[in-house]
Amino acid sequence: QDYTWEDHGYSLINRLYPDVGQLLDEKFQVVYNLTYNTIAMHCGVDTSMLRRAIWNYVHCVFGIRYDDYDYGEVNQLLERNLKIYIKTVACYPEKTTKRVYTQFWRHFKHSEKVHINLLLLEARMQAALLYALRAVTRYMT
Repeated sequence: QDYTWEDHGYSLINRLYPDVGQLLDEKFQVVYNLTYNTIAMHCGVDTSMLRRAIWNYVHCVFGIRYDDYDYGEVNQLLERNLKIYIKTVACYPEKTTKRVYTQFWRHFKHSEKVHINLLLLEARMQAALLYALRAVTRYMT
């Protein structure tokens, strides 16, 4: 909560590399907001809570937590196999196997699983950027 993309990272990266902050922010927003409003066979579903839970869980895996988010949602919305998959891909991508991929959300479309991958990889990238940019900020002050 001390150093967020919206409040600190975006402005610093734009100061260091003009227009890159905007491009990265757009990239994060496109992936974060991507939805067909479906989950498995259910249409017209608001998936924003699920997407937010995945994004915040990835950040949590990397030690970034937000005071204004109820992490109880993560436990309610993300089944154990999905958490295992997210942690494996985010932290140990070389250990990701087809078996781990097929263990979560068995009745879901591959496009939904691909979206999970996009979300977790972008959240991972943002977490890494936050650590790097925070170190740059500390160095500059």
